[in-house]
Amino acid sequence: MAGRFLKLFSPFVRITPEIKQPDREISFKDKLIYTFIVLLLYTIMSNVPLYGILQSASADYYYWLRVILASNKGTLTELGIGPIVTAGLILQLLQGSKLIEVDMSSPEDRALFTGAQKVITVFLTILQIIAYIFGDAFGDSAELGATNMILIFLQLIFAGILIMMMDEVLQKGYGLGSGVSLFIASGVAGQIFWNSFSFFSDRSGDGLPTGIIIAFFSVLFKPGQLDANGDVIRLRDLWIRDAGDPGLLGLTTTLIIFFVVIYVETMRVEIPLTYAGYKGYRGKYPMKLLYVSNIPVILAQALYANLLFFGQLLWKWSEKTGKLKWWVNWFGVFEQSDNAQYYKPIKGLLKYITAPQGLGSIITAFKEGEGASVIFQSLVYMVIFITICIVFGQIWVEVSGLAPRDIAGQILGSKMQVPGFRRSEKIIEKILKRYIGPLTILCGFIVGMLSFLADFMGALSSGTGLLLTVGIIQNYAETISQEAAKEQFPGMSALLG
Repeated sequence: MAGRFLKLFSPFVRITPEIKQPDREISFKDKLIYTFIVLLLYTIMSNVPLYGILQSASADYYYWLRVILASNKGTLTELGIGPIVTAGLILQLLQGSKLIEVDMSSPEDRALFTGAQKVITVFLTILQIIAYIFGDAFGDSAELGATNMILIFLQLIFAGILIMMMDEVLQKGYGLGSGVSLFIASGVAGQIFWNSFSFFSDRSGDGLPTGIIIAFFSVLFKPGQLDANGDVIRLRDLWIRDAGDPGLLGLTTTLIIFFVVIYVETMRVEIPLTYAGYKGYRGKYPMKLLYVSNIPVILAQALYANLLFFGQLLWKWSEKTGKLKWWVNWFGVFEQSDNAQYYKPIKGLLKYITAPQGLGSIITAFKEGEGASVIFQSLVYMVIFITICIVFGQIWVEVSGLAPRDIAGQILGSKMQVPGFRRSEKIIEKILKRYIGPLTILCGFIVGMLSFLADFMGALSSGTGLLLTVGIIQNYAETISQEAAKEQFPGMSALLG
C-alpha cells in the first residue's frame, strides 16, 4: 500500500490529464511515427515565441543549462524538461531513502507514484513561471503589466503540461524511449550540427561562417582570404577561434569524447555466480565501469543551475534595494556578457562553479592579462565539480537500490550465490563492497573529468550535454535493434520483453 505522502496527491491525480495505455500492440513503424511527431511538435514549440514578453527582456538566467534542459529562451519551451526531471529526481530520492512507502510491483501504487510525479511537475512549473516573471526574465515586471503576466503564465503552463503529456506518450509505449531523453538528444545534436555546418557569418571577425566544417572547406578551397585585420587566414588559425566560435580543436574534442564514452560504457566487472538449486548452472553479475552512468554529472549541473539562478535573482534584488551587499559580494556578483545574452559571475563563490568557456576564451584572457586568474578559476572549478560528482554518485548508490546490500539481496532473491562462498547476504555484501565502492568513485571522476575537458577544450556542445547524448544515442540504438528484431521475429517478443 502507498504511504500517506503519496495518498495526499490522490485528489490532484484524478484531475491531472493522463495518457491511457495502448489497448493493442503498437507496431515498430507506428512507434517511429509517434516518436517523429512528438519530436516535430517539440521542435515547433521551441521556435514559437511567447506573446507578451518585452523586447528589452532581461539576460538569460538559465543560459548555462539550456541544452541540458532542452529549452529555448523566449519560446514555449522556456522551461524545457526542467520540471519533469526535477519532479522525478525528488520522488526517486524520497523512495530510495525510504522516506516514502511505495510498492512498485503493485499497479495501484505504481499509478499513484506516476500521478504524484505529474502533480509535482505541474506545481514546479507554476513556481518556476512565477519566479521567472517576478525575476524580470521577460522584462521589468513593472513594465509587463498584469495582462501580459497572465498571458505569459497561461502560455507556459499550457506548454509545460503539453511537454509532460508528450513525454508520457512515449513512456506508455506509443513511441520509442522517453520524451526527456529524446528532447535532450535532439537539442544537443542540433547545437552540434549548427556549430559544424552553419553558413552564417561568425562573431570572431575573420569573415568565415560559424560552422567549423564549412569554415574549414572555405579556407581549404579559397586560400588567401583576409580577416578583419588584413591578415591571411590559414588552416592553423581555425584550431582555436575567438568570440566563442567553434574551432577544429572543439570538433576533435567532440569526436574523441564521443568514442571514449562509447568505449568506457563497454567496460565492466563481472562477478561469477552459480545457481543454488542446480549444479552446473553458472552466470555472471555485470557491473559497468560507469556504475551510476551520468547521474552524478546531472545532479551536479542541476545544483549549479539552481545556485546560479537564485544567485542572479539575489544579486538583482540587492542591486535594486542596496541590501545584503556584503553577503552578495561573498556569494556572487554578476555582469552582463558582451552580447548581453546572459549574466556571468565575476566575483564570489559562484564564479568558481561556472564552467570554462573553451580555450579561445582563455587565450583571450591571457591577451588581456587575466590568464592566470582564468586558469586558477578553471582548476578550482574542476576540483569542486569532480568532488561533487563523486559525492553525488555515492549518495545515488545508497538511495537508488544500487548499494551492496541491495544487490546482495537481489542475488539471493534470485537463488544465486558466489561460488566458493557461503550463501549469506553479509558475505555477498562484503564481496560487492570491494567493487561497488571503487566503481562509484571512478564513475564520478570519469564523467566529471570528461564533462570538464569538453567545456575546457571548447567542444561543440556543453560537456554534460555531450555525455548525456552519447548515452541516449546508445540506448536508442539498442531499443531500435530490439524493436526491429521483435517485428521481424514475433517469437522473440517474450524473450526481449
